[in-house]
Amino acid sequence: MRPRTVRAARFLASAAIVAVLTLAVSGCKTTSDDITGSIGASDTPRSDAEWRQSLTEWGARYRKDPGDAQAAMAYARALRATEQRAQAVAVLEQATMRNPKNMALLGDYGRALAAAGDYPQALDAFGRAHTPDNPDWRILNAQGAVLDQMGRHAEAQRHYASALKIVPDEPSVLSNFGLSYALEKHLKRAETTLRRALAQRNADPKVRQNLALVVGLQGRFAEAEGIARQGLPEDEAAANVSYLRQMLAQQKQSKRSGGRPYLPPPNPGT
Repeated sequence: MRPRTVRAARFLASAAIVAVLTLAVSGCKTTSDDITGSIGASDTPRSDAEWRQSLTEWGARYRKDPGDAQAAMAYARALRATEQRAQAVAVLEQATMRNPKNMALLGDYGRALAAAGDYPQALDAFGRAHTPDNPDWRILNAQGAVLDQMGRHAEAQRHYASALKIVPDEPSVLSNFGLSYALEKHLKRAETTLRRALAQRNADPKVRQNLALVVGLQGRFAEAEGIARQGLPEDEAAANVSYLRQMLAQQKQSKRSGGRPYLPPPNPGT
């Protein structure tokens, strides 16, 4: 497969963080650690080379002053982007000990813990990253994603609903809400919610891929392929459709064997 086609296929899989949930509902297994910077999206590296450069530069600044919260967050993001999740957790753990009331740092620490699969500790960090009288919708969304990955879907959905009271129609929250419904096998409700997310101007491309998968899980394969193709160059669209077909074929095989296939879990954010 050509490199660009491989990238497109991986793009379809990027709805989830590295941990995947084993589910009774049919779906696919995906892996990613999609990271953007809390310092600012415009400062976020995009290529492997840029991440490595960020790793070097921010690592040097962090080692010079481990109490520098900005350096710790940027260095930890670069560590996560280069698959060094345990080290990212260690960096942020030390930084939070030196800055116990830095809410942004606690939020990043929670996300690093979630990416490493330590969901109880992630929830603890998120709980300290905002306050009931001043809730942060991003943290509420992240808490919901972690609760979903722990199988606590009703609690997760309450967090998404609370986030939407602050930012109505925020697509990242709606996308997680839709996946949460899918985790409970409420595929119609999941589809409605994901369509609402996709209708927002700032919807991430991953929302479209999540919607295509949920539609495909309902047996509407031609419609799912049309959703997966929309807005992409032909070769990338073909790769996405191929990947979707592969995952739906895996679903059928798993049903026949009595196994438990996969669905992308909600994303705790960046």
